[in-house]
Amino acid sequence: MLVFTSGQAKGRAGFRRWLTRNQAWLFFPLTLLEGVALKVHGFRDLRRQPPGERAVEALLLAAHVVAYATLLLTSMSPGKALAFAAVHQALFGLHLGMSFAPNHKGMEMPDPDGERWGHLRRQVLTSRNVRGGALTDWFLGGLNYQIEHHLFPSMPRPHLRLVQPLVRAHCGELGIPYAETGLVDSYRQALRHMHEVGEPLRVE
Repeated sequence: MLVFTSGQAKGRAGFRRWLTRNQAWLFFPLTLLEGVALKVHGFRDLRRQPPGERAVEALLLAAHVVAYATLLLTSMSPGKALAFAAVHQALFGLHLGMSFAPNHKGMEMPDPDGERWGHLRRQVLTSRNVRGGALTDWFLGGLNYQIEHHLFPSMPRPHLRLVQPLVRAHCGELGIPYAETGLVDSYRQALRHMHEVGEPLRVE
């Protein structure tokens, strides 16, 4: 629905074109739908999985939906249950969007026809860390250490902050830019990038 490079923006027409032109303003409202979108994509993704994994995944997804609906319908009226589910899923999507957006949007991307980036450069240059204390760590679930998360995806999140000084120092020794900013500024950078991507469609 949203695009993050000028190449993706080219050729957009109709409603998609309007979305791209206004995507910076629409970003946070659209994240309200992300919780539902993830569930829909989870079911759609079943088609790509091997039969054995598909059966287990389908069972777990269905059990989640049934348990969620049962919990709501046995504790409140259908109308209240529907309202609660709508608000719950909207806030869940908003939190996900606010957790993911600061880390990548607007960061440098490798040119497919240009110099080949190694693993370290690719993970560091395409990610942005978000500074903050324990509250930021809690709110973003540790994803504010996005560079370290990408370099060490299997590392437990509480340990990412411990390895950060080593990664930052290593990048400094190699002359690799290490992007780190505050939470509010990270949103500003991401939204500014999305606004710039849609600029050509606003001036045509």
